[in-house]
Amino acid sequence: MSDPLDSARAIAAAVRSGSVSATEVLEAHLAGIAAHGDAIAAFNHVMVDEARAAAAAVDAAVARGDDPGPLAGVPIALKDNLCTRGVPTTCSSKILEGWRPPYDATVVQRVLAAGAVPVGKTNLDEFAMGSSTEHSAFGPTRNPWDLERVPGGSSGGSAAAVAAGFAPIALGSDTGGSIRQPASLCGVVGVKPTYGLVSRYGLVAFASSLDQIGPFATTVSDAADLLGVIAGHDPLDSTSIPDAAADLGPAVAAGRNGDLAGVRVGVIAELDGDGIDADVRAQLDAAARAIEDAGGHVATTSVPAVTYGLSAYYLIAPAEASSNLARYDGVRYGNRVEGATTGEMMDATRTAGFGDEVKRRIMLGTYALSAGYYDAYYGKAQRVRTLMQRDFAEAYASFDVLLAPTAPTVAFPFGAKDDPPTMYLSDVCTIPSNLAGHPAMSVPFGAGQDGLPVGVQVLAPTLGESVMFRVAAALEAAAPLVGRAPHAAPPIGGVR
Repeated sequence: MSDPLDSARAIAAAVRSGSVSATEVLEAHLAGIAAHGDAIAAFNHVMVDEARAAAAAVDAAVARGDDPGPLAGVPIALKDNLCTRGVPTTCSSKILEGWRPPYDATVVQRVLAAGAVPVGKTNLDEFAMGSSTEHSAFGPTRNPWDLERVPGGSSGGSAAAVAAGFAPIALGSDTGGSIRQPASLCGVVGVKPTYGLVSRYGLVAFASSLDQIGPFATTVSDAADLLGVIAGHDPLDSTSIPDAAADLGPAVAAGRNGDLAGVRVGVIAELDGDGIDADVRAQLDAAARAIEDAGGHVATTSVPAVTYGLSAYYLIAPAEASSNLARYDGVRYGNRVEGATTGEMMDATRTAGFGDEVKRRIMLGTYALSAGYYDAYYGKAQRVRTLMQRDFAEAYASFDVLLAPTAPTVAFPFGAKDDPPTMYLSDVCTIPSNLAGHPAMSVPFGAGQDGLPVGVQVLAPTLGESVMFRVAAALEAAAPLVGRAPHAAPPIGGVR
């Protein structure tokens, strides 16, 4: 092999043309996982047999002259809260250890139908509750840029898998920043689509009004291709909107060519001040200049209610979690700890099965929903959510997209944020988009302290993915080169 296959798009094109087989691509990635996987700990389960069967099916389709799909032979990592038929799906929790779903999530069905090859289920903060992937029952994932630092969370395993070269694309879920924040810390692209654009059927629920599945990728083009595969209406999801994802190819091409003429970009003042590290702010400023150089108009704007986003989120999300996690009772599925009575069995099962952070959020959410406190806490948080949506609408009346940091800092050392309030601040820049239901994405843009990657966040109004990807592609084209993560697997070879 000579030319490197350095993107999902390049791999799919080579496999479809017969220049390389899906099996060869897979084996190269499995070799990388075998050599470097233990150091990173991105996976809870590597799907060797399933992956080889999927790759063989793609090769057979090519041999027959059939089109194997837009993701032909592309290895993909799946967050371990996406139901995968017959494959352990644990949410990184002891309470679901060893559970094998009897069905596939809709997004899993769609990537398989598109010819992708699933290589494994990735580690996460338990039930997606965390910002560092330190809160996994199976141990932390490490950042490929520095093994003493976190990869972010909760989708830290998916972000680390892409950054380490174990798969060029991955799927994660984003409830308050769980795709974008780890994407920033690991130096990859991460996208939270418009709420309802991607089916949540088969995603193990955390907070149902906030959860959304989205892509990780090494390039903006790959993220656009993956989003195009997984988006679209699903009758199995009652919150699925009828709109299909726009064709993002022209928008990505325009951005890559430096064409942002007429695009209005607002830098959110409330997310560009205290609490944001100087090195992150410096890259945000550089990104704004790059947009201006590409013909865009940049100005500061205000979205006042985002300052209340963290407080509102940590009432709404735990409240919904306390309801969603009530199903883990030791009766229907999952692990069970026996007790003398049904009540004692449930208590013992949940005590042993849930970790500290999950218990903390269940208790907080139950309190917020309890009689006498509902209006004071949960009801007020929902009113703040409405206020935030109104403030965003006012900003988008003047701007096509908004710009902000993705995370306040670069990747931080393990244990550096061991008190919950400090950890929760990691999502201060990402939570507002979840509360509003809007799309947002993180694009790598240069390096900060210790040469660690920095992500810049592009936010857009509902179904504004096209202009969002256009700006993201322009930022990608202008971004300073930071190289490959030091602890990544070597790039695989290319076309023979």
